[in-house]
Amino acid sequence: MPSPAEDRPGLLIRDSFRYSDVILIIPPQLVPLLEFFDGEHTESDLRAALFRATGELDVGPLIAHLTNTLSGSGFLENEQFEQLKEARHNEFASMAVREPAHAGSAYPTELPELETTMKTWMDGALPAHAGDSLAGIAAPHVSPCGGYESYRSAYRLLGPEYKDRTFVVLGTSHYGEPNRFGVTRKPYSTPFGEAIPATDLTEELLRQAPEAITIEDYCHSFEHSIEFQVLFLQWMFGPRIRVLPILCGSFGESIYRGGVPENYGAVERFLGALGEIAARESDRLFWVLGIDMAHMGRRYGDEFTAIANEDGMLGVAARDRRRIDCVAAGDAAGFWQLVQENRDDLKWCGSSPLYTFLKVIPQARGEVAKITQAAEAYRSQTVADATGQTARFLKIYEQYKKAPEVTRERMYLETMERVLGNTDKVIVDTKQGTQGVVPYLPLHELAPSAQKAQSKAGAQP
Repeated sequence: MPSPAEDRPGLLIRDSFRYSDVILIIPPQLVPLLEFFDGEHTESDLRAALFRATGELDVGPLIAHLTNTLSGSGFLENEQFEQLKEARHNEFASMAVREPAHAGSAYPTELPELETTMKTWMDGALPAHAGDSLAGIAAPHVSPCGGYESYRSAYRLLGPEYKDRTFVVLGTSHYGEPNRFGVTRKPYSTPFGEAIPATDLTEELLRQAPEAITIEDYCHSFEHSIEFQVLFLQWMFGPRIRVLPILCGSFGESIYRGGVPENYGAVERFLGALGEIAARESDRLFWVLGIDMAHMGRRYGDEFTAIANEDGMLGVAARDRRRIDCVAAGDAAGFWQLVQENRDDLKWCGSSPLYTFLKVIPQARGEVAKITQAAEAYRSQTVADATGQTARFLKIYEQYKKAPEVTRERMYLETMERVLGNTDKVIVDTKQGTQGVVPYLPLHELAPSAQKAQSKAGAQP
């Protein structure tokens, strides 16, 4: 993502899988070089690109320092990366509890502050429950600080009569293996306490459809689509709720190649196994889906700026609604045909949990409580992700709140030192009146070309 510091431009790189806890800001001059680390290009290609950019032959120091920085930070797929990956996977596998990954960023860590925040988010929710006729709800998984109104609309339907149900939480697996389902025996924990894992149902699924399941799926360690649902359920019913958490991988092969998801992998067998549990347990279960709908705009690869409830987003809302109407009617086939249109150009972040639910509970019918196009919700989630996904960055964020300028400067200089250590570099302070050059030239190899360009242009870049 772009650097969040306007006066420190560049590309912010972080590891969504959390194998590495390093966060780098790559200066703009170095960003084009990253494409040469794709496994297809050679070092000769990189050298040639640098020669074309700088006119200098001795680019070895730059290549060495950039490569060492990316590799040492765990951002290149090599032995260092594999070691980090194995260590993180082993660490999660050995943990007794699935610790809260987003406390301190998406919601408060300290219980008194969390209770106050939840009261604000859920104000007016409790009186509106709809009796015991509900089979489940679909709630967002966007950061609650931006999307709490939609969470409220879903969870306000739950009264105390649901407290003793087993909550089957179907979450979107943003990074999991396609056509697979991730489960864990670990209890989910939040500042409210530990939930009770439905391990008996987990073991049954493993017996019936082992080839479709990733047990102790590492994605559970950082995935927010289930954690946020557990948080709201605990607020409603107390910490000791019974939960069967299932991360649903993408059904992308079906979207791109055609046919139904059951045609790929062992999806059909898993849906059958989960359907047997649903039929047998019936009203002892309650289904919670952590989903979001269309993801539009430049951040998601579109060539336009998405403004909620304006222009082209009105058409997006209409298409979202047609899909939801199929879900409400229990029409799994019709829903999936709409998802497959244009290879899901709406980029739904929840189609696999919804399809799973429709196939497992074919008799379910529903209605829409609230649909919101919430650009602000996703802006809030971006901020939360950028400031809260590692313990190190959380610590820095606390320092940032106390002294923004000092902390921002320190983060930037630490990154520059890591990338450019032991090299010649030119730092130019444009705020002191220097004109006509870029704010910083990270390596002496770039200086001659920059000076030539400056003399020709005679103006600011």
